[in-house]
Amino acid sequence: MIKAPDKFITKPAGEWQTGEATIVGHRITVIMNGVKIHDNVECLRPTGSEIDDKMNEPGPILLQGDHGTVSFRNIRLKELPME
Repeated sequence: MIKAPDKFITKPAGEWQTGEATIVGHRITVIMNGVKIHDNVECLRPTGSEIDDKMNEPGPILLQGDHGTVSFRNIRLKELPME
């Protein structure tokens, strides 16, 4: 299942967007530009741009854009403690 964001809050082209994704198991929460757009959404399959189908194994993190040139800056990764 692909889920649309709860709100569309993107900034105009040319302005920096901010994003934060928290992934715990197969559940994803996303905050974009300070607004929660996905809250604990279950993701049981790859999204379509995956390298392989090994969802239960560690792997690379990929960043992509889909409408022309995209730039990324200030990328931070934080491993969460196991519960």
